[in-house]
Amino acid sequence: MFASLKIEEIAANPEQPRRFFDEAKHEELKGSIKENGLLQPVVVRPVEGGGAPYMLIAGERRWRACKALEMAAIPAKVIKDADDEQAYVLSIAENVNREDMTIMEEAGAYADLKAAGWEPVGIAKRFGKTETHIVWRLGLLTLRDEVADMVNEGKIKNNLAWHIAQLNPANQMVAAMRYVRGDFDSEADAQHFANGLKMMEAQTTLTGEKAPTEEEKEQRKAAKAKTKDGLGKAEEVLIPLLEDLAKKKPEDLAVILGDDLARHLRVVTRLHAKVQMVKNILSKSQGIQRAMEADFNKAATEVKQEAVAKKAEAEAKPEKPKKAAEPQAAEKGEAKARPAVKKTAAKPVGQKPSARSTATKAPVRRTPAKKAEAAK
Repeated sequence: MFASLKIEEIAANPEQPRRFFDEAKHEELKGSIKENGLLQPVVVRPVEGGGAPYMLIAGERRWRACKALEMAAIPAKVIKDADDEQAYVLSIAENVNREDMTIMEEAGAYADLKAAGWEPVGIAKRFGKTETHIVWRLGLLTLRDEVADMVNEGKIKNNLAWHIAQLNPANQMVAAMRYVRGDFDSEADAQHFANGLKMMEAQTTLTGEKAPTEEEKEQRKAAKAKTKDGLGKAEEVLIPLLEDLAKKKPEDLAVILGDDLARHLRVVTRLHAKVQMVKNILSKSQGIQRAMEADFNKAATEVKQEAVAKKAEAEAKPEKPKKAAEPQAAEKGEAKARPAVKKTAAKPVGQKPSARSTATKAPVRRTPAKKAEAAK
């Protein structure tokens, strides 16, 4: 049913899947409504116990614009008996194909449905998407907040965002920042770098790698020489040949090559396919190489920081006070004095000690010995 409702009778949906509203487009929509009126009504449902009798299902941008224009009423389509989940699904359906809904908002909406028990295949069917599309969007939810903001702002494209999302939080930041600051020639190069970082994460540590044997070193050396030699020949022979052919006019080549033209075209077509394949492989290799370098630099930085921390910890430990050594020295002196006392005690019982000896023996508690003498 359709009705004309007062603006204050409608409340925004707190579960609205969209969170970002572009200010420039908001102003543009306000101008259009002011000039032409509201051409498409908002969609609402009756609610109880809220601040307003109706809650938005779809059309929050239009409702915001009408409210900003201080319109008294707004045309609305009222849907009765719609529960929270149905309203949320309708809200997603209204927004999911709009250009101004960010990819992270879309991913969050699908995640809410998945949490409610929906399977990716069911979500895909409901919104006219492929299951792969839904799974890829859900995969973006592992992005750390800073990187997700870059995706929402359009600084990182969707496909690259998915590759970055597969990394741990620290490497996500490394890949994102290097791409944003322009370290890569293309998005594909950035993807290869992210994949390389993922490979590094799968490894244990660089120091845990087994050192190659002498035979393996020789094999690597031979493979390197062979590859470099082959690429060198291609650079010396093939590139000048292709450059020479590129300078000729099509009509001239038609005469020069004659009946062999079709065969040469097939050869060059095959060559082009192989070159594209090798280029892709080399690009992936470069990504892995850059990732290895980044991983090594990170490990080196961590080792350096650990060394600095240990040094600072050692310097922060208080030195033992010098006075602590004095009691030990006194104890040693006492220990040295004790044998002399024992020798004195070993003298015959009948011998009378001198006054000097008596004075010396007083601190050593001779009382037990005297009692033993008296007993005899």
